[in-house]
Amino acid sequence: MTGTPTVGDDDRSRDATDTTGTATFGPFSVERRGAVAVVTFDMPGVTTNTLRTEFTDDLEQLLDMVEADRDISGVVLTSGKPDSFIVGADVAMFADVATAGDGVALSRIGQRTFERIEAGATPVVAAIHGACLGGGLELALACHSRIASDDPVTRLGLPEILLGLIPGSGGTQRLPRLVGLEQALELILTGKDVSAARARRMGLVDEVVHPAILVAVACERARALATDRGRGGRRRHLVGRVRGAVIEDNPAGRAVLFRQAEANVLARTHGDLPGPLRAIAVVRAGIEDGPGAGYAAEAQAFGELIVSRQARSLIRVFDMRQALRREARAVAEQAAGVHKVAVIGAGLMGSGIAAVTAARAGVPVRLKDLDRAALRGGLHAIREYLDGRVARRRITAHERDRLLSLVHPDTEYRGFGRVDLVIEAVVEDLAVKRRVLGDVAAVVGPDTVVASNTSSIPIDAIADGHPRPEVVVGMHYFSPVPRVPLLEVVEGPRTADWVTATAVDVGRRQGMTVVVVNDGPGFYTSRILGPFVNEAAYLLADGASVDAIDGAVESRGFPVGPFRLLDEIGIDVAAKIARILEDGLGARLAPAPGLEAVVGDGRRGRKNGRGFYQYRVEGGQTVRGDVDPSIYQLVNRSTRPSPAADEIVDRALLAMVNEAAWTLGDGVLRSPRDGDAAAIFGVGFPPHLGGPFRYVDDRGPAVVVDRLRALAADHGERFAPAPLLVEVAERGRSLTYDSASERRGVGVE
Repeated sequence: MTGTPTVGDDDRSRDATDTTGTATFGPFSVERRGAVAVVTFDMPGVTTNTLRTEFTDDLEQLLDMVEADRDISGVVLTSGKPDSFIVGADVAMFADVATAGDGVALSRIGQRTFERIEAGATPVVAAIHGACLGGGLELALACHSRIASDDPVTRLGLPEILLGLIPGSGGTQRLPRLVGLEQALELILTGKDVSAARARRMGLVDEVVHPAILVAVACERARALATDRGRGGRRRHLVGRVRGAVIEDNPAGRAVLFRQAEANVLARTHGDLPGPLRAIAVVRAGIEDGPGAGYAAEAQAFGELIVSRQARSLIRVFDMRQALRREARAVAEQAAGVHKVAVIGAGLMGSGIAAVTAARAGVPVRLKDLDRAALRGGLHAIREYLDGRVARRRITAHERDRLLSLVHPDTEYRGFGRVDLVIEAVVEDLAVKRRVLGDVAAVVGPDTVVASNTSSIPIDAIADGHPRPEVVVGMHYFSPVPRVPLLEVVEGPRTADWVTATAVDVGRRQGMTVVVVNDGPGFYTSRILGPFVNEAAYLLADGASVDAIDGAVESRGFPVGPFRLLDEIGIDVAAKIARILEDGLGARLAPAPGLEAVVGDGRRGRKNGRGFYQYRVEGGQTVRGDVDPSIYQLVNRSTRPSPAADEIVDRALLAMVNEAAWTLGDGVLRSPRDGDAAAIFGVGFPPHLGGPFRYVDDRGPAVVVDRLRALAADHGERFAPAPLLVEVAERGRSLTYDSASERRGVGVE
């Protein structure tokens, strides 16, 4: 849960003469405002509030006090954090859950405590400002009313499904009763959060007000409920039943909704994730068999899911991201202050980098390109991104205009002498990049950091174009930049430590998950993508169709298949990367036969409307259609039967996994954790599989090595297992399961 204090010492929302005393119960402090007790949840030493089982006794004692004090007629629950209510349960608790029974017990603790709040004679009102997520929203649902601030930081949701879990403290039962079955299933099954305004429309909150008067309005609501408890109950009952009167109140209508929800889940997850289907079953149990059965089903499902392989992997992914964010914050002291940024190249990548720099980091950006039309296109792309944030109520229209004014387009190097960081995002050509760095060096200060957005060219080679190679670093973003949350910072052998720290800090401010890797052809992400798309080309030559290959890979959880990916990044760009990888790493990464013919046919993918798929323009947007049948005329294909879907997935997946192990053994990658995080957040590796290294451990290193050797015997030395995998398998060790195994080089027992 996350509630934030929005009032503090603001006299507009506090009647100082109405304060009669304070008390504390662990992280909960109680301040009396006449007959209303304002309870502020404020965990010391952290920036956000989370729920922990150790707080149960504190909350129980607080409720005992409220029930015993006849002078208290209402309670308001708020947060002591500036922009957060309660962000959910402390995920660290889940590491102590060893069995399904432990998980059931954990769920029942939350259920019992929240049930006491809901059943209590004293009305409790949640005053919500900031993130109100997971267990935080479940706590708010147990309150008798919810008032939310109209600030964009206020978001409400149940993201447990993203961790492979379901809400475990009554959320699956209270939410449908409050907002109706259809809206409840949408929130529970997607894990998406909603703005306060949408929460009001759907009946999730009762009122939306300015943050300055949030607690005052909540106090008034508590007083009103104390004098007329039935009014609040009737309102809650009616809100979620507008549509329910037509569909949800009859068994046939509910059956249709549940069938549709199950079909949508299976289409999205292909049965790989048990959580969504269990969530549907638990909601159904509560509606059809009563609340008691629903709460029992919720606890049982939560307990079984929390020890599942998928949930363990997804929880680890969450932990990895949090750890990387902490590390990025920690390097800020070593980083140079970056107050102005320049981006060279206004194409898809350059405009995306400029967008996140201005919109998220709040830093002015000079956007340079030789072509004025490219600059206009870049500014249009930035405007579209900001318009999207306005539409989602993340920012106001006024804020959009202010952020857009931070971007200054130009065809010259005017103003570059005042910037602290230059990011080049020009074509993937070593000579061009060196020339740009030389031009930049002539117009910036000696300590200006210069970063290259190259996806494959070694940073040390690019740095030869600058008189001070120690200020050159790689900042590899992914397309589209605002939507792909990874930044791969590449440290060259001559890059100064403070320069690396500066790149990491800027990435953090841009809202990215940052992974630092060492230099080398393709670094980490492009290097593991190379064999993945390469194997797809081999499969095509072996008789599999484009849509069969993409479909098989996507059914395992990848967001797009290898050929759709090639069309998106540009077939010509992929061909350049393939040549760089082969030149730097040898024949093992030689491009598959047939790709050169596709490039030679002028197919560049979506950007020129010709690729493995057909494209058409609708409403100014390029829309992908079916596979282009003429693609098969360019590839020399086998007449043998097409490989089965399982073989397609195994070959493509193991090609990537094996190369990940090569990069770790070569010292490019610094830890298995970094490799798993970068693959998931940047490349689209299925999160429920945990990343390439966790996948090896779950499947078994010895099993993986044996399978790679069998594939090598059938298809060639490109499948020869990486030496690190062989070592780990022979020694019976793990790459990721022990914390010490996150060290580079070998796993541990």
